[in-house]
Amino acid sequence: MKLVLKLAVLAVIFLPLQTVLAFDPDYILSNEELQDSQAMDLNQIQAFLERGYLADYRAEDHTGRMRDAAYIIWKAAQDHSINPKFILVLLQKEQSLVEDEDPTQKQLDWATGYAVCDDCSMDDPAIERWKGFGKQVNSAPLQFSEGYLQDIDLYGVAAGKYGPGITVTIDGELVTPLNAATAAMYAYTPHLHGNENFVDIWNGWFGREYPSGSLLQAVGEDGVWLVEHGYRRPITSASALASRFNPDLIIPVSATVLEQFPIGNPISFPNYSLLRDETGRISLLVDDSLRHITSMEAFRAIGFSEDELVSVSSEDTESYTDGEPITLESSHPQGQLLKLPNSDTVFYVIDGERHSIFDTSILNARFPGVIPTPVEPVEVEQYAESSPLNLPDGYLVRSATEPAVYVISDGQLRLITSESAFLGYGYKWENVQVVPEFVLGLHDLGEALADIAE
Repeated sequence: MKLVLKLAVLAVIFLPLQTVLAFDPDYILSNEELQDSQAMDLNQIQAFLERGYLADYRAEDHTGRMRDAAYIIWKAAQDHSINPKFILVLLQKEQSLVEDEDPTQKQLDWATGYAVCDDCSMDDPAIERWKGFGKQVNSAPLQFSEGYLQDIDLYGVAAGKYGPGITVTIDGELVTPLNAATAAMYAYTPHLHGNENFVDIWNGWFGREYPSGSLLQAVGEDGVWLVEHGYRRPITSASALASRFNPDLIIPVSATVLEQFPIGNPISFPNYSLLRDETGRISLLVDDSLRHITSMEAFRAIGFSEDELVSVSSEDTESYTDGEPITLESSHPQGQLLKLPNSDTVFYVIDGERHSIFDTSILNARFPGVIPTPVEPVEVEQYAESSPLNLPDGYLVRSATEPAVYVISDGQLRLITSESAFLGYGYKWENVQVVPEFVLGLHDLGEALADIAE
């Protein structure tokens, strides 16, 4: 049974190849990250504050008790289910307090800018009750959790006009917040510059370098990108996405996150496409290589037909490398799955070699929906034994006996060091596959994937 995917390249190219904006005003922060109160523990907050005055600062909290700044921040995050990273960035955005080594008393008294509107004075007696570091650090998260987010949940808007999917004019520009967190940010800071500062600080402190194999999609856009070796490769057709990747693993991110990666070569055709260029040369696309079919006799002997050919230009093929040519002597250049009777082991046969597939998790990940062909042992034994197949990049896995979760990247297991790191990268628990311990053992152990604050 051939594994050539007979997917016609869709007429609609759903990703325009263009540079994204450095700051996306429609999407500032995910809802999950805003409300991830466990993103940093007390010790991590204290360590983070060592860069400035707040490391040794003590003040009254909102109840009047003397506390360390780190504790005040941590307690506000826990009490109001708000990310302590968010509070740290807010302190820096509003008063530069995290990195300032000698702040003024006014900076400390109005630490998060709470209750201080653009036209208000910090000396206004009407806002005196919110003055003080402890009150400020408690009030801002409270405003988000029990004010803006609750109002959006109940009424669809915060501060009377900011809500997901609702277009408003901010600083002369039309802005449509794509989620509740972004809408709440504008309710708190109703102008672009302040929120752009927030994003710059957030990315500078907590930005993430997604591992190879990650599928990223800017919130509000259709295009999907593959992160590979430090580049983002645009996947420019739905058929290419469906034939090569698991769409369930797409991670929504801001356009700003995408901007950190330079643009690489596009992925425009389904795997195992038959491409005919302007010279009439016919090739089989296998991942990122073009395998030239040396003759029409070889073409027909393998079982291809001319109605499978896709005409392409030289520009379409220039980013691919040249693979091993396909001749009359080539054996299963497009791959075949074989299964022995009364055995769970499946073999992937390609170019005269057999690769064992030891578990259904690998089979389903690499060849979803493909049913192996039953054969006798003598047919399998004619192919030279090669390395077994492992899980593809981007997959999230753990064993049945241990809670540790890994992401596959460049064929390696990368331990995700904490729940905070897992959620911070945009992973979803329902996408974690439970696999036998020996399947994990098929992969080398790579560098751990930690949260930047850890």
